[in-house]
Amino acid sequence: EGARRATGVPADGAAGGAGDLEASLLYTRITHADERLRMPPPAVSNKTLSPAQIDVLRRWIEEGASWDQHWSFTTIEQDDPPVVADAAWVRSPLDRFVLARLEADGLRPAPDADKRTLARRVALDLTGLPPDPGTLATFLRDTSDQAYETLVDRLLDSKHWGEHRARYWLDAARYGDTHGIHIDNYREMYAYRDWVIQAFNDNKPFDEFTVEQIAGDLLPNPTLDQLIATGFQRNNITTNEGGVVPEEYEAIYAKDRAETIGSVFLGLTVGCATCHDHKFDPIAQREFYALTAFFRNTTQYVMDGNVLDPPPVLVVPRADDRDHWTALRQETADIAARLEARAAAGRSGVRRVAHTWRTSCADDPTRRLCRAAHLCAAGCQRPRGDARGHPAPDRTASGRGHRRGSPSAPGAEIR
Repeated sequence: EGARRATGVPADGAAGGAGDLEASLLYTRITHADERLRMPPPAVSNKTLSPAQIDVLRRWIEEGASWDQHWSFTTIEQDDPPVVADAAWVRSPLDRFVLARLEADGLRPAPDADKRTLARRVALDLTGLPPDPGTLATFLRDTSDQAYETLVDRLLDSKHWGEHRARYWLDAARYGDTHGIHIDNYREMYAYRDWVIQAFNDNKPFDEFTVEQIAGDLLPNPTLDQLIATGFQRNNITTNEGGVVPEEYEAIYAKDRAETIGSVFLGLTVGCATCHDHKFDPIAQREFYALTAFFRNTTQYVMDGNVLDPPPVLVVPRADDRDHWTALRQETADIAARLEARAAAGRSGVRRVAHTWRTSCADDPTRRLCRAAHLCAAGCQRPRGDARGHPAPDRTASGRGHRRGSPSAPGAEIR
């Protein structure tokens, strides 16, 4: 308490101190006369707040220090399109927002582009490529009021649509055709790349697109494509450097997957919570590591071996062999089931025979029957030799025995 009074820190420790500068820990620390207690600490950070910046914080506190939810977590609300003066220029509701801002700044829209320029712009936007001569010629000849819409549909039907859109997704999914560090050898991940392209070209619903990449292998009876989709989880950078600590890289791989899930699917930079509770997004450090736990049950090796297909791997046949491959998998499963059923029946039969021989052994004091059948597993004893390797004596019910011999020359009697 004495130290607190000496430093002038407010008793309640309120950071904002809404409306009360003297009760604000924030204002106390940014204006503190002692450099050791001032924030940010000049000697350590080499940063200071300017008088103008301090004044902004002062006015914010005096006005109530309002603290709203981060803008990214506020509910999205649909605004009504604004009223504009040149309503004839508007072709879609979005145009009203653009035109309203232009009119507010005293500007006018640019003249309409000619058809050739328009075709080039939309083709580059949708496919990443200029329009091919045939597509361009068809658009230029089309004089209907649906000419532009027809061009857009044609570009969306192009395979290049999926290729172009997939580039952005693959960047977010940290796709690469090499391992990323160390020797950075080639690795076979193109099946996942092709799956993403096809997903865009098929206009796959986003919920399916999401689930199949995060946990396609956990779906009931997953298809080959759903298994390929989980390649999203294998896009992380891997290493085979001899000096790494495997346990450390297991944690690094899990951290990478958690950060990617957060940024790609949640829109959150959860990686800050690796070291501390997040300051803006509501992610605690323990929540981050709870998220990494979902990715600590992988069978992926830490070391990639500098090979193109580090295990576990998935066999992906060529497209024209896919149906035959599926049929063979089903046939293989059927055969395996029949073999297992036959093996189970055989084990049951062996147990019945063993029970019969055990019963016979119990009724046969000499146990010759057991020895002949060699049913040691059924609880009988096979004759054992002595320490020199001589055959064990063949004892009779009278207590005497003979060394094993032949029918014409029996072994010597053992007394």
